[in-house]
Amino acid sequence: MTQAASELDFEAALRSPKSCFAEPQDVVAHPALSREMKLAILREWEQDARRLSASEGEGFYGGEESMLGRVEDAINLVRRQA
Repeated sequence: MTQAASELDFEAALRSPKSCFAEPQDVVAHPALSREMKLAILREWEQDARRLSASEGEGFYGGEESMLGRVEDAINLVRRQA
């Protein structure tokens, strides 16, 4: 995780998840975020990953071919949590 739990700016994380978290799993494990907050951040990250995937399909390569799968896995994990 790139920020301590007490320093997380939710709005910044929502705008740019990759600037606040190294991996989607870091969102899942963050102790200061509610389930709804985690899902909101991960859904934004998912949209970013989908845009990147579409760009790669057009010949632009970002080097993060597995990010969409990791984000989807993290979303599913949060959905299963109580």
